[in-house]
Amino acid sequence: MTLSVLYRGPLSGCNYSCNYCPFAKTKNTREELKDDAAKLNRFVNWVENNPDIQFSILFTPWGEALIRQSYQQAMQRLSHFKHVSKVAIQTNLSCRLDWLSEVNKEKTALWATYHPGETSRRKFLNQCARLDELGISYSVGVVGFREVLPEIEALRKELPAQTYLWINALKKEENYYTPEEKARLIGIDPFVPHNMVHHASLGKPCRTGHTVISVDGDGTMQRCHFVKEHIGNIYDPGFRSALFPRACTNATCGCHIGYVHLDHLKLYELYKDKVLERIAQ
Repeated sequence: MTLSVLYRGPLSGCNYSCNYCPFAKTKNTREELKDDAAKLNRFVNWVENNPDIQFSILFTPWGEALIRQSYQQAMQRLSHFKHVSKVAIQTNLSCRLDWLSEVNKEKTALWATYHPGETSRRKFLNQCARLDELGISYSVGVVGFREVLPEIEALRKELPAQTYLWINALKKEENYYTPEEKARLIGIDPFVPHNMVHHASLGKPCRTGHTVISVDGDGTMQRCHFVKEHIGNIYDPGFRSALFPRACTNATCGCHIGYVHLDHLKLYELYKDKVLERIAQ
């Protein structure tokens, strides 16, 4: 049995202040951080105690998790379990990176996002260079606001050619990009057209709820982050009975961590074994 788990605990604090994010510059209390760490540890122990499942794990926190030692230690532990194929996390890459010397580098990956205005391009690139030195697999992404297009192009020029730079396109406003801007985006990320639309998904077969699940800090399972129906709890002995093929119940799906699992888009053929860290092959 193989299972990809998108884990999102109660952590919500972030050290950045992006104006489009509800968690910008928020801080968890000590009690909240202690609670989050305990739930994270319980999750890691659950993975350890289910060795007959081949796991791939992506942490998708509200906020920045890698500035917390609990998440660094969780990734270290998980990466050394024989039955874990991959452990990845979404991060702004602002944390120290020395802890990565203790992970299994063959199984560890980062989904790193560059936030112009929150850090300098040079500082971010230095962090990327350190990841290269450590031998850690990673992708780099940027939210595709029109006003930062020149900065994204500059980042692309300075990143190593083999580093995949993806763009999260803005879709809420129709015709947000001009044809010339779309061409510039595709010149940076040839696969960004997948992210420029809301994919029709109602009734379409999807891996979520079968070989992919979303899990919160209490162990509650959902198909994915965007279908809110609870389908079980990983801490219940019979949780596996809730895992079976399903069709999507939403009209559309517009986020990568959702639509990448839709069968008809065949994006597993593009990302292969690097789906969780969002590295196109």
